[in-house]
Amino acid sequence: MQAVLSHTTVAIIKPQDNLNAVNALEFERDLTTALRHENNQILLVNLEKVELLDSSGLMSLVSALKLAQNLGKRLGLCCVSPSIKIIFELTQLDRVFEIFENQKILFSA
Repeated sequence: MQAVLSHTTVAIIKPQDNLNAVNALEFERDLTTALRHENNQILLVNLEKVELLDSSGLMSLVSALKLAQNLGKRLGLCCVSPSIKIIFELTQLDRVFEIFENQKILFSA
């Protein structure tokens, strides 16, 4: 009997400061590039250092989630501060995104 091991590659993106109209397109390009990389099966966005998230930044994440779903990949968020998490709750996107307390949880999920 032969054992088959599958190895899932996780890419982690750690944006800093603000995700807003000024940098949303660049952020979305980074997410798209990471998702389109054939070795990456999971993209984790660590929001620990994000201080402000506006609708443009949020739409970048939603677009990336749609792309991930179309490619059969996972996109998760982690280390979301309470002030950013409330945005996801108010928009009910906390029900759509996989949100993890920290990076380590994803590796055991």
